Parts: sequence; C-alpha cells; structure tokens
Amino acid sequence: MVGGVWDRPADTVPVLDPADGSLVGEVGRSGAAEATAAADAAAAAFPAWAELPARGRTDLLLRGADAIAARADELGLLLAREAGKRLPEAVAEIGLSAEYFRWFVEEARRPAGAVHPHEAADRRHLTLHRPSGVAACLTPWNFPCSIQARKLAAALAAGCTVVARVSEKAPLAVTELIRCLVDAGLPPGVVNLVHGPAAEITDAYLAHPAVRVVSFTGSTPVGAAVMATASRRIVRPLLELGGNAPFIVFEDADLDRAVGAAMLAKFRNTGQSCIAANRFLVHDTVHDEFVSRFAARIDAMTVGAGTADPVPDLGPCIDDDRVRDVARLVEDAVERGGRLATRAADVPAGGAFHPPALVVDAPEDCELTSTEVFGPAAGVFRFASEEEAVRRANATEMGLAAYAFTRDADRLWRLGERLEAGIVGFNHPLPTAVFAPMGGVKQSGLGREGSDLGLAEFQDVHYVAVGL
Repeated sequence: MVGGVWDRPADTVPVLDPADGSLVGEVGRSGAAEATAAADAAAAAFPAWAELPARGRTDLLLRGADAIAARADELGLLLAREAGKRLPEAVAEIGLSAEYFRWFVEEARRPAGAVHPHEAADRRHLTLHRPSGVAACLTPWNFPCSIQARKLAAALAAGCTVVARVSEKAPLAVTELIRCLVDAGLPPGVVNLVHGPAAEITDAYLAHPAVRVVSFTGSTPVGAAVMATASRRIVRPLLELGGNAPFIVFEDADLDRAVGAAMLAKFRNTGQSCIAANRFLVHDTVHDEFVSRFAARIDAMTVGAGTADPVPDLGPCIDDDRVRDVARLVEDAVERGGRLATRAADVPAGGAFHPPALVVDAPEDCELTSTEVFGPAAGVFRFASEEEAVRRANATEMGLAAYAFTRDADRLWRLGERLEAGIVGFNHPLPTAVFAPMGGVKQSGLGREGSDLGLAEFQDVHYVAVGL
C-alpha cells in the first residue's frame, strides 16, 4: 500500500498455516522500486502531517484504534492461522495493538519541551520537540501486529510518516491492521506498507533522503546489518534485538508461583518471544523440587493447532526450520551429558510442531544456554549463591530481559541494579506494558519503545535562544 493505494503485485508469496501447511492467503512481493515509491509518498505527506495539531492527529489515530479493536476477533483468527498462535493469545495481541495507539495518543497531547531559566536579561532559552521525518518500521513474525503497532503508534503520534515492512511469514493480520488505520481517515502517504525481500526493501528505505529514523525488531545479526546500513546516512537506529533471558529461582521463592510463572515465561507463543525465559537458574536447595513440578506441568501440556477446540496449551512453531533449530539445541545438550526431565510427547503430524522439552544436568557452556532458543525447550541449571546466580545470569552478550523469584525485598533491590537487562520481572512472568519502556542493553539493542521514551525516539530536540 503506497500513497493510500492498495495495489497487489503480480508476483505473490503463499502464507501457510504452520499447524497443517494449509494456505491461509497470499501476499504480493515487491522490491526496491516500490519501496522507494513508498518513501516518496511518505516524504510528500510529512509536512502536512507534522504540522497537523496534535489533537487532529490523535483523533484520527483513536479512530484507527477503535477500528482495530472492533475487528479483534476477525484479525485474531487470521493471526492465529498464519502465525500458529493459540487463538486467545492472537486475539489478545490485536487488543494490545489497539492499546498502543490509545496510549501514545494520550502521550502525544501532553506538554513537550521546556523553557529554561535565563542568565541574562536580554535572552530567553527554550527547547522544542519536533517530528524527525519519515520513519522506517521493520518487524518480525512472532508478534507481527503488536510490535508493528508499538512502532506505528509512537511514530505517527509524534508526527512522523511511516514506511513499513513486515515478515512474509506472518504478514496478513498486520496488513489488515494498517488497513484499519487507512480506513479511519489517515491521509494518503502517512502510512505505507511494502512486502518483499527484507534486505532489498530495507536498503531502499534507508537510502531515501527523507528517512530519518529506522525502528527494527529482530535478531542481533540482522540488527547489526540494519545499523551498518543506517550509518551511511546517519539515520537514527532504534533496535530491539535478541535475548537470552535468565529465570532465577532462589531458595526462598514461592515455588508454586515460580513454576506457574515459568510456564508462561517459557511457553507463551510457543517460546517464540525475545523476552522468553531461556535459562532457568535454580538454587541447589530447591532445584529438584522445582524440576519435578515444572516437568510435571510440561508433561501435562496439550499440543495442537492454535485454532482447535478446545484450545491446546502449545501451538506449532512458525515453520520446520524453527523446529529443526530447537531440536538441534536439545540434542546438543543431551549429547553433552544433559538428560530430558520430560517425556517424549506425541505431536500432531503434518505441522511444524516440537514437543515441549526440559533438559537438566547439561554443562553450563552448552548451546542451550548461549543461544536464543526461540522455541518450546529450556534447560535448568543449579547455583549455590546469589553472587553465582548474578554472575551466570550476566554471562551473555545479550541483555533484553531477566526474571527472578524471591521473597527477600533487599535482594530485589540488589538484583534490580546488578542484572544486566533492560527489562526485569520480579515474581512475575510478563513485565511488559504499553506505558513501560521496552528495550535491551549490550547486544540486545539500542533505544526504547513504549512509554514517553518511545515517543521521543521519533522526535528531534530543537534548542531555541531568543534575544530580547
């Protein structure tokens, strides 16, 4: 969709349901020429959109949010089919997408800038926040709607226009989400969407002189490539990259609560989440009990299509490649001395399913600890002291999320300062919220999405000195 016109290219790519390989739909496949045209349209629309009073922009975006929410069941079903999500999770993701627009609409209408105390009678000093320009919003397949919405809502509310690209593995629901915005009355060119090869479209976007910000969510290697390309024109990078989250269970933890949280932190979206718990570090004194309870809960899980009735506990991975990658990590851990604490569960034939797996007694340096699993498998590892737990939790180049379970309030303060992660969840498996900053440290990215910080990523600060 370029300049308000929905045009389907002759070249299309099928979108398949990972649960059974059935055809969900098709998406047009474009290239650099279309991406450049999209950036041209966004550049042409930028001056009027940037100068529109905040109330005018936010009224349009609120209409868009209402349109998205009204189609939550329909878009949720489409998302569940194309991405293999459990239907309740998919519908909830559409609702969350609408909430991002509502929150940023409110934030955009709050006062911005400052008048600074002057030091000379003949001068005054102030700062203004102005939209940066055209923003390129590039998103993955695991949460295609909510991640794109988090970027779009902030960029549009800030006064930027947008060129977007979404993963061809799950492009259909997010395309309809953008249709909701256009149908709500966004002017032509304010939002533009091009499907096609990731590198080709990204390069075309970032080469365009009007593109001033690139917001990317995905793997660290691809994020590094995006950052390198952005550096050629000094395009501001906003990067939310890979994770390797530790989940620490101390000796004083409420084990019932910790095990329940572990199920959600590990297996939400079939483990395909950048903030998913990746490594479970459990104190020696409660290790065996935690493993016993956790394994029993995993063994009781049902596996199947996310749209089945009743809804299973675990859906498919996004594709067969993801299944193979998860299987390889489990096999490596077992070959190196680990053992499976869970049974070899049966999974449906004909789909991209991997049984949920828990490995114990694997060596600390196995790939299961050093690689982002991004699937329904995890390892549990022992520790003896808080100092050791922190050291091992931080022993990774990633720093997106971390979790810890303890009743010790003093320990929570210490961990909050010492864990090297942009997001920390204490005694809770879902720390993210629309009003909270989302982002990582180290190799997990730059900048923050969500919160007032997420709005500021799409604005420039202008300092003004006035002589009297």
